Amino acid sequence: MIADSDIIGGVKKAWLVFVAALLLAACSRTNIDNKDAVKAAIVEYLTSHSKETGLDPASMDINVSAVAFESDVARATVAFTVKGTSSGMQLNYTLGRKGDKWVVTGKDASGPHPITGATTGDAPGASPLPMPLPGTQGALPAGHPAVNPGTAK
Repeated sequence: MIADSDIIGGVKKAWLVFVAALLLAACSRTNIDNKDAVKAAIVEYLTSHSKETGLDPASMDINVSAVAFESDVARATVAFTVKGTSSGMQLNYTLGRKGDKWVVTGKDASGPHPITGATTGDAPGASPLPMPLPGTQGALPAGHPAVNPGTAK
């Protein structure tokens, strides 16, 4: 015969295990502190604003070149190039954590780099972001000699 105290003890243990599992599930958060999650948020943002901007994210290569995470905020530098070309630009984005995904909360064409803190205005004659990607077309700095692309080796 099983004593009542054994049954009550077993129920208490099962209840404690259930409550502990429930608390763990409620407190756990998906780790979204990665470039893929940030890129997904940028693509979602661009897609939802495509009618206003006229930009189609499907026609661009989008690369999160740098990202810094601070609790529920992410700051990212994102490089955009038109597929099949080397033409592109970079923008800085601020994202906020909403549940288990990032959501764009702002973009800054002239703010500091999320990792180094440098701004494009730190150098004399520097142009504000968005700036051309390295190796793409863009104006040369003042006083730079003319470059003929046909003669470069």
